[in-house]
Amino acid sequence: GENYMNMKQALYFKTIARYGTITAAAKQLYISQPSLSQTLRQIEDEAGTPLFDRSTSPFHLTYAGERYLRAVEAMLEIETQLKEEIESIRRDDGGRLRLGISITRAMQVLPDVIPIFTKAYPNVTIELTEAASASLEGLLQKGQIDLALAALEANEANIAYELIEKESIGILAGRDSQLAQLVPSGTPISLETVEKEMFVSLDSSHSSRIIQDRLFRRYNIRPKILLETSALEVARRVALKGGACMVLPDVYADDFVFESGGAFYPLKDYENHRHFYACYRNDENTKKYIRDFVSITAAVLAHSTHGKRISQK
Repeated sequence: GENYMNMKQALYFKTIARYGTITAAAKQLYISQPSLSQTLRQIEDEAGTPLFDRSTSPFHLTYAGERYLRAVEAMLEIETQLKEEIESIRRDDGGRLRLGISITRAMQVLPDVIPIFTKAYPNVTIELTEAASASLEGLLQKGQIDLALAALEANEANIAYELIEKESIGILAGRDSQLAQLVPSGTPISLETVEKEMFVSLDSSHSSRIIQDRLFRRYNIRPKILLETSALEVARRVALKGGACMVLPDVYADDFVFESGGAFYPLKDYENHRHFYACYRNDENTKKYIRDFVSITAAVLAHSTHGKRISQK
């Protein structure tokens, strides 16, 4: 049953406090003096104490009035900020981008993408969800993220897939592996070549694991698994240091691999259908800043050097 100050009352009170009289305030507000006086009485009745000392001209705030004015100014400032934010959202240059991406891809692209994007859209807040590519499609369908940057097969009817980068599949080999010692890096090979090698494997949350299992079934290979992990970077380092192999997209065959003495071999007779896509639900009007984030990411990757040194070793 309690009454609370509304925005109109807040504006009226602040104007009276500023101009010191009902007459001057009513003139500024383009309302009648009796109407403004009635509003002030209502405000003070609800407060339960006088907010102005009317024995002076102009009026002076009581201590309660000073506290009341501070709250009024805070309310009006919040309202102004909210209106500006809503207007920015309406214009499509402000809001929130809930982005889903794998940790390894985030390391690869976000340091270059984020500065460009935030300069163009300073009023857009990015909320990051880091998860394996195989999980991101589900988060997108549940409405928990707005945009997924993930290595997927484009096969869900309610999702729009925008190709950012094609991926080829190959074998990463540590320096001490038999493969790296016998075959020059960059040589196309068949999976049968590495049948007896030790493998490091990613867990089932990764798109690379889906491809790996598909390949091993095709060639009826049961590899010896040195380690299974959910972290791609852990897998790479263990394979490189442990003289093991792993099934890996070529985009991760970067300078670190070759500086560590590793090698990378494209797979023959395998056409990869899982590529790096920007994914968003096609039942919504996609915000301009989301489309621009995708464009910036594609441009950054087009000028990146990752995965382009395979043939140089």
